[in-house]
Amino acid sequence: MHKAYDELVEKAQVGRPREFDAEQALLKAMRVFWEQGYDGASLTDLTERMGISRKSMYAAFGNKEELFRKALQRYTEIQAVYVLEALAAETAGEVATRFLDGAVRANTRPGCPPGCLGVQGALAVGATGVVARDTLIAWRALGQEYLRDRFQRAVDEGDLPAGADPDLLARYLMTISNGISVQATGGATEEELQRVADVALLNWPPA
Repeated sequence: MHKAYDELVEKAQVGRPREFDAEQALLKAMRVFWEQGYDGASLTDLTERMGISRKSMYAAFGNKEELFRKALQRYTEIQAVYVLEALAAETAGEVATRFLDGAVRANTRPGCPPGCLGVQGALAVGATGVVARDTLIAWRALGQEYLRDRFQRAVDEGDLPAGADPDLLARYLMTISNGISVQATGGATEEELQRVADVALLNWPPA
């Protein structure tokens, strides 16, 4: 009787989904999306790198779109934290400097894929990647909105000239930042991109 019971327990354990570290699995998925983009990252690529079955992935993270959203959120917390740090600077000029300096570092960090998941993760996608593309469009727009609101405050406080356009300044920085991502993916070095950021800041309006 005990032998039969032990055999049932053993079979149940074999059939049970193996436990895994959800945080580590999410970080691995983030890297796959970062390296390959949304469309380029197949479910096989994702589950193999995460070390889990598709069933476990669906149970823990939802479908591929939900996994992408969660990976993007984790990316924001780890790689894009420089944006919030820049927004906390005392002057608009310091915000701009920290924002572009942070973009250079984040896009060329040793040991990480070059470029930005939030910029290139879903620029060109098929029908199955539309949600991911729209998610990234909204993600980038939110960052630009944060910058615009910060620069509007700078205008109101007299830190920026009364005639300064907060929306244009925010779009200017975001455009330079996105370009830095593309250049980094193409092989540009941190030093080269820092020079680009420094030149871009020469056009910043004086207080």
